Amino acid sequence: MGIHMQLIIALLLGIKRNGHIFIGLLLGIAVGILYPQTVEHVRVYNILNFVGQAFINIIQMVVLPLVISAIMIGIANIGDSKLLTKFGAKMFLYYSIITVTAVSVASGLACLIKPGFSAAGLINSEISNQLQTHVAEAMAYQHHNAFQILMDLIPRNPFAAVSDGKMIPVIIFVSIFAIALCRTGEIARPLISIFESIFAATMKVTDWIMYLAAPGVFALTATSVGSFGVGVFNDISKYALTVIAALAIQFFIVYPVLLKVFSKVPVFTLFAAVSEALMVAFGTASSSATLPLTITCCEKRGISNRVCSFVLPLGATLNMDGTAILQTVAVIFLAQMYGITLTPLLILEIAFLAIVASSTCAGIPGTGMITIALILNAIGLSPEHMAVGFALLFTLERFIDMLRTVCNVTSDVVVTALIADNENEINYDAFNGTVQPEKAN
Repeated sequence: MGIHMQLIIALLLGIKRNGHIFIGLLLGIAVGILYPQTVEHVRVYNILNFVGQAFINIIQMVVLPLVISAIMIGIANIGDSKLLTKFGAKMFLYYSIITVTAVSVASGLACLIKPGFSAAGLINSEISNQLQTHVAEAMAYQHHNAFQILMDLIPRNPFAAVSDGKMIPVIIFVSIFAIALCRTGEIARPLISIFESIFAATMKVTDWIMYLAAPGVFALTATSVGSFGVGVFNDISKYALTVIAALAIQFFIVYPVLLKVFSKVPVFTLFAAVSEALMVAFGTASSSATLPLTITCCEKRGISNRVCSFVLPLGATLNMDGTAILQTVAVIFLAQMYGITLTPLLILEIAFLAIVASSTCAGIPGTGMITIALILNAIGLSPEHMAVGFALLFTLERFIDMLRTVCNVTSDVVVTALIADNENEINYDAFNGTVQPEKAN
């Protein structure tokens, strides 16, 4: 299938799956233009603000069960695998290099381009000053109480940490508990199954939330355009360009360099081999939905089933460097927008939290924006504090979500190819297309 036809199919898939959200976006723009936020339209905007805030609250509702269940089953799957010793160390190394590079590129570009400054005029100065003071106090406390903060990361009462919304202590406890479950053998299987059920149910709830995204995006867009005019899209265009630029650097520079340095896998041959999967990733904005096709594409080109069946499912669960890019740029954008001073320590903290938050995302549409709440909460903020900025992010979220999913899937494929090459688990006759995989023995 030619690349032009694949692009057309991808666009059609994207329109089919996300058409209701794009319609909500367009209707929101129209309502914002026709009914600007004035005294005459106050009742309409009260309703729109309610719908938009309710949508944000629903998103935050699923953060905790999503994070806990994703970490639990991700670690459980690693611990249960007999291939952990053979492939696990290299997988961890490569995924670490890729994700750290991703957040470094994203934070560097966000600090260089400064996308939030162009939207700073949209924020009420009183709210901005309050948030600046709040974050400054939080950072001062962290600076002078480093040992106490480290101590607080070890939860004396995990359930209290859950109820208080302290996500980092929760993540640490869940990770330790998951490792312990892995080491207890089959007796732990029923409990792991419960978390698998929770994860599946949470993904279903998230899928429902994405159906509610149409009225949510409609309300958020209408209030933004009604308050600030259609020029609001110009104000946030730098944000979109920053994310796209970071994703492009990751896709066209970082992945090829890694393949060149750590393997003899031909870059263009690999990308061509999985192009169909990448097109579906763009169209569906879901790495989980793309996973079966990704495995098929890799195995057809001679990468062994042992590597594909181990690395790709774990990557679709734990490795989300496209999402890490999105979250890093989004949080820095919000900080710049609200005038919060981005010290090197705060930038480092945001980057680290983006790695953690992205690894807890489900491979379905919309979860990248959902787990941004984890980063904001960790630095003393929340979507409610930044309602205007969070609303602006959602006006562009769906298109960027489709792009970052392509990056996520490509990252999984690259690591799979690297490990297969390192462990002699790739048949280059089949990979280069000279013979069929089943005949290449």
